[in-house]
Amino acid sequence: MATGARTPSRSGRRRRGVLAGVAALSMSVAALTVGSSPAVAGDEPAASPGGDAAPKLVRLQILAFNDYHGHLEASTPGTVDDQAAGGSEYLATALNQLRAGKRYSLTVAAGDLIGGSPALSGLFHDEPSIESLNAMQLDVSGVGNHEFDEGVTELLRMQNGGCHPVDGCYFPDQPYAGADFPWLAANVIKEKSRKTVLPPYWVKDVGGVKVGFIGMTLEGTDAIVAASGIQGYKFLDEVKTANRLVPKLKKEGVESIIVLLHEGATQDPAPGEINACNNISGPVVEINSGLDKEIDAVITGHTHQPYNCMLPGPDGRKRMVTSAYSFGRVITELNLVLDKRTGEVRRALSRATNHAVIQSALAPDPAQTAVINKWMPLFEASGNTPVGTITADIVRGGTPPGADRGVESAAGNLVADAQAWATSFNGAQVAFMNPGGVRSDLTYAQSGTEGDGVVTYGEAFTFQPFGNDLVTIPMTGAQIVSVLQEQCQPAGSSRPFLHLGVSEGFTYTLSKTIVNGTCTAVSITDVKLNGKAVDPGTTYWVTVNNFLADGGDNFSTFADIAESERLPGGVDLQALTDYLSTFAPVAPPSVDRVTEAS
Repeated sequence: MATGARTPSRSGRRRRGVLAGVAALSMSVAALTVGSSPAVAGDEPAASPGGDAAPKLVRLQILAFNDYHGHLEASTPGTVDDQAAGGSEYLATALNQLRAGKRYSLTVAAGDLIGGSPALSGLFHDEPSIESLNAMQLDVSGVGNHEFDEGVTELLRMQNGGCHPVDGCYFPDQPYAGADFPWLAANVIKEKSRKTVLPPYWVKDVGGVKVGFIGMTLEGTDAIVAASGIQGYKFLDEVKTANRLVPKLKKEGVESIIVLLHEGATQDPAPGEINACNNISGPVVEINSGLDKEIDAVITGHTHQPYNCMLPGPDGRKRMVTSAYSFGRVITELNLVLDKRTGEVRRALSRATNHAVIQSALAPDPAQTAVINKWMPLFEASGNTPVGTITADIVRGGTPPGADRGVESAAGNLVADAQAWATSFNGAQVAFMNPGGVRSDLTYAQSGTEGDGVVTYGEAFTFQPFGNDLVTIPMTGAQIVSVLQEQCQPAGSSRPFLHLGVSEGFTYTLSKTIVNGTCTAVSITDVKLNGKAVDPGTTYWVTVNNFLADGGDNFSTFADIAESERLPGGVDLQALTDYLSTFAPVAPPSVDRVTEAS
């Protein structure tokens, strides 16, 4: 655990790898884009911090973000209100601008810093992502589900350093040194020992006041990551975990407690609004209501939404519950007032504001540019190789693309088509693809100099980055229907419905009911394969990735098929690139394979 308040220069922090010799970080004179008026915390009277009480108060700035997912390059993160936003170079500059003039400032994150990343980071097991976060002077983060994409052992390497066990050292004279910041995993335990895989909390002395951070991922992480990498580990209830730690922190003299939680909510903001809290719903609402009243703020993530809420705890007192979008597009600034006499957060005097990281208003940070330039030659050696061509954009579901995993998408269907074709030697008749496994869109316009319509290996990797193995399994028609029904996710899930991509020739009619963010009913009818009704008692050969085969995303029927019956089908990315090459140019698949009844 850390002690001692941060000094303005932050000169005591370790610097690693590419950062050696890089000049001090520069700051743009352009102002950050700021949202609507910030929330005011608590029910205490809004007394002025001046007068005799002022020396007893300490002001702490907390800068927070979530779901970074290795978005270093300016071209990958996306937009805020139709303006290019995020990316490491601009996120770092924005952080430094916000820190300017602050005596006490901590930078924190709420998970998914790695995994599901663009090729520049993902091709190298997200070592570039960690180097960029070290350069941003991140202090602490909770783990998210994507931290476990490559398993617990790889997460520990990400934390502690060392060369990859298969790919080795990318820079032999400069081995990967690990993260300068601690990841916290309060609710991830080894089943045999009951010990946490990483520290449960972190404490910082700020001007004589101890501030504690509890870090957690969502309890349902085991359902949304590959089972093979987390065998022997258990993901515990978020509320019970945090509440058990509160008395322990208080015994250590900690009265100001912040939770870094990788679980989230959804809301209905106006376009471009990043400080709203309209019709908030989702798991975090219930979690917040159960968290101990001593917890002063909850910094969240996972759902890739921005919100700035004041939600009541179990005692009725409101506390800040925030989220900062994704990919570095938004920074949450919490300005907390700490009382040195009690060690408590003075909630009535504290504020939270979400700031948009608009690229045009900021100068690129040179330390981040150095990280990108370090890895770019390795990326260009493989990432810019053309693998095929397309005739038009092939996008995920929702507006903007990727916003809705509950609708049929051309991207999901493309992957299913590729996987069915690639495993035809197994006798595959149909393939299904989980929407969360598709992380970007394939765009017709060139991203560099490859030419319009050309898909590079890097773009294909960014589109489908997880490197899952394909398997072909025997399933009855009844089991296939059961899988389609399981698209309706259990109550309390972050997303109420997950629409599987389906391969060409497979059709069905879907009817679903979603009430207040929960899927309450689903009906699957008229299921056909190549125009012929699927028979409940007939066995069909179905291709999926190993994540789905193990029951990921709550598709438990897949896991009913014995492992001994799985036929290996190669790696998913290879199937995609081979398909794009063989059938070039590939047109966007139709999105009428599923008829959604009103």
